[in-house]
Amino acid sequence: MTELAAEVSGDFAEAVLAGLALPRKVIPARYFYDQRGSELFEQITGLAEYYPTRTERWLLQHHAADLERLAGRGRPVVEFGAGSAAKTPLLLDATQARTYVPIDISGDFLAEAMEDLARLRPNLAIMPVAGDFTRPLDLPRLDGPLTGFFPGSTIGNFDHASAVDLLRSFRTTLGKDARLVIGIDTRKNAGLLEAAYDDAEGVTAAFNLNLLTRINRELDGTVPLDAFEHRAVWHSGFGRIEMHLVATRAVDFTVAGRRFALREGETIHTENSYKYTPEEARLLARASGWEPLAMWTDPDALFGLHVWTAGSGEAQP
Repeated sequence: MTELAAEVSGDFAEAVLAGLALPRKVIPARYFYDQRGSELFEQITGLAEYYPTRTERWLLQHHAADLERLAGRGRPVVEFGAGSAAKTPLLLDATQARTYVPIDISGDFLAEAMEDLARLRPNLAIMPVAGDFTRPLDLPRLDGPLTGFFPGSTIGNFDHASAVDLLRSFRTTLGKDARLVIGIDTRKNAGLLEAAYDDAEGVTAAFNLNLLTRINRELDGTVPLDAFEHRAVWHSGFGRIEMHLVATRAVDFTVAGRRFALREGETIHTENSYKYTPEEARLLARASGWEPLAMWTDPDALFGLHVWTAGSGEAQP
């Protein structure tokens, strides 16, 4: 086991044991992304109900000239949570970047994705970093100011205070005069939102339930997989979609030698996905030390693509 894999495994165990011990059980969404979870998420991005990926791709293509001007021509691009990097070539081409630093917690999945990208972009310098972007990271030595890329509305997985902390850490990581290209999902019709997180083919359900499979495999768990089902619900008061694993009957099981029990109908809260109005997105930027430069949406206002600047000052605590 590599040092990173051992660290991730230890963090996973700590988070699962702590989360299952709570009165309202919760496991952080970042632990969805083992190899299988990453593969399932890539399937989700191609589903008819899942509008964010295709809409963000359209925005990246439609505003390529604006991105070259605002995000910085020729700057190294640092992507937080790169995954398959499916949308990244659109930004790399728009900004004519020659250096790309993808960061992802799933090292094996990242390595496979970068092999594909290297074949498509043989002149691109690719410097992958396997690590958790929610923690401080050391980047390779890079020349000049940097452009960060945080697509897919991943920022929505963090509550507002945590989102501010994360974006401040990005500012520190990227340094002076940085730019950040960030995708942020918008508030919209509840039915459209819930369908995006509970597709007819059941891929999102499999993605959610894979977390239990991972617990059983990596933490010597005895969770009965057939006793849980996927649920996605929109909470307008919180401005977020919630994903849960719902116990369909009373269950008890062990994880890493510790016993847990859930009543019928009790849930494990696995993900939040916050949605933002344009005004809320601007407030988020400024609260975390960034200044908005531009924001674009598609004709139906399904999704927002933003460019922010760090300016020349240091990040503030």
